[in-house]
Amino acid sequence: QVQLEESGGGLVQVGDSLTLSCAASGRTFETFAMGWFRQAPGNEREFVAAINWSGDTTYYADSVKGRFTISRDNTKNTLYLRMNSLKPDDTAVYYCAIDITNTTPMTARLYDYWGQGTQVTVSS
Repeated sequence: QVQLEESGGGLVQVGDSLTLSCAASGRTFETFAMGWFRQAPGNEREFVAAINWSGDTTYYADSVKGRFTISRDNTKNTLYLRMNSLKPDDTAVYYCAIDITNTTPMTARLYDYWGQGTQVTVSS
């Protein structure tokens, strides 16, 4: 069993930056790929970014490429999402997830464990 807890969300202005964290516990964090997803009201959960177990391979949705950076610190069992140049369209609940197959998928249903989410609101 794995437990994930996101933190770092909040209310920010357009153009601001924010860093989300996802603390993992319960199993061997460093052996799993991880991802960030987001879900806005009325929308399906969408892929944001993913990172392989070692942190040397990353993937991003086109909508965040160049603005967001996913990273991980396996010594701290923590996943991060640095978000720069935030836009109102980035407003959503952000979730971290673990992929125990290490294939870093971009599809939510292929992830095995999820956090409860943290709200990010970008005000114009």
